[in-house]
Amino acid sequence: MIRIIDGAAARLLFAGVALAALITPSLAQDANFAKKTITVYIGNTAGGSYDLYGRVVARYLGKYVPGTPTVIATNMPGAGTLRAANYIYEVAPKDGTAIGIVTETLAVEQATGNPAVQFDAAKFNWVGRIASSNNIHIQWHTAKAQSIDDVKKIETPVAAAGAGNISEVVPKLLNATIGTKFKIVSGFPASAEGMLAMERGEVDGTTGSWAAIRIGKKQWLEEKKIKIILQDVPERSADLPDVPALGELGDNEADKQLLRLYASGGAIGRAFIAPPNMPAANLKALQDGFLAMTKDPEMIAEMQKANLDLEYAPPEKLAEEVKKTLSTPKSVTDRAKELLAR
Repeated sequence: MIRIIDGAAARLLFAGVALAALITPSLAQDANFAKKTITVYIGNTAGGSYDLYGRVVARYLGKYVPGTPTVIATNMPGAGTLRAANYIYEVAPKDGTAIGIVTETLAVEQATGNPAVQFDAAKFNWVGRIASSNNIHIQWHTAKAQSIDDVKKIETPVAAAGAGNISEVVPKLLNATIGTKFKIVSGFPASAEGMLAMERGEVDGTTGSWAAIRIGKKQWLEEKKIKIILQDVPERSADLPDVPALGELGDNEADKQLLRLYASGGAIGRAFIAPPNMPAANLKALQDGFLAMTKDPEMIAEMQKANLDLEYAPPEKLAEEVKKTLSTPKSVTDRAKELLAR
């Protein structure tokens, strides 16, 4: 039956058709990663927490992304993980087939003028965080300095993984603020190589993730081969109640503000970034898949067995943390630049 409609009804009909024309393409372009490969770029070498978490995500994420793509992990160390961050920002494909896990101080490095930064942290897309983090500073059991107070009196060589890495930045800032005598030996690719140098006696200490050390160096803890002298968090964690927190150090408010800036990275933790300017549907597919992955019973069991923390945070929370860091008072970031000679 043919139905005749009046002019007003016709206008409504045509408006509806026009709206449908706008909506239909976006539905037609729903993400589908079938027969594609997603690469997880890990900004550190094998053995540390970045690597552990990066490879866990690579094993499980594909199950929850439309089209069940293959997911592989590849290490891209350098410049305290900033090499990988720069690659993801500038070079990596922007179709959802490249994500990465890099330093939690991504925004701090930008705010404080790290010359290795070639990105705008506010423009990264965030996929999600799999766990918060707690970086710890450790000393080998034969080192003369066995506490932060000792390091104020004794020159202490420590292995560091580059100008963008907390292992170099925090000792520099502590030397300048509270008078520690860390002697920074830079150039190590990542924490694994730094720990090996410490074990060999080439340095007295280094920095690493509490999660990675608790798992990968469990024997060191049991045999008291290392002493944890500092944790880079605002307040002492429940796991390490007797270890000073970076956020509690500082002899005046200016020093406290500066050190708190670098203690704030735990909120970003082991989070995954994607390039800017991605198709919205592809990004949402990754974000939704990431969240679903964190509820996978098999993955949860694997992480529990490995004693790995699982503490998801959504993309919007991570973006807000970056925004907060980038709005740090200029007086604080200028002082950091001065102390870090940037």
